[in-house]
Amino acid sequence: MISKEIQAYNAAQTTSDKEICDLLAAEISRGLTNAENKIWHRHPVWFLDGNPIVGYSRLKSGIRLMFWSGASFDEPDLKPGTGKFNDASVTYTSANQINTKDLKRWLKRSQEIQWDYKNVIKRKGKLERLK
Repeated sequence: MISKEIQAYNAAQTTSDKEICDLLAAEISRGLTNAENKIWHRHPVWFLDGNPIVGYSRLKSGIRLMFWSGASFDEPDLKPGTGKFNDASVTYTSANQINTKDLKRWLKRSQEIQWDYKNVIKRKGKLERLK
């Protein structure tokens, strides 16, 4: 189930961005059935056991879908972040750009490959692999 706050976030977007957000939320919720979802740092995020897994946000360039451990997925369409952490993302400007087959694979990998972001502050910025 998609939280009411995420539904409100999606509803506040432009028509084309709302279409992207609604599709992402539905696919993520289907792929991560045991995940908690909520607005975190003003963006929709899904968590497994308190660890952030995937989320999306509105940027000037479009809607960015980000996997916290995505740089470890070895997926060419997911672009690594700054290198400080293991995040990777893809940006969409239209819902028809979303390849749901790829997204399902990425969601599966997000459950298999996780870095422990939940405890990164306690470890003074050092990430450890969970799975």
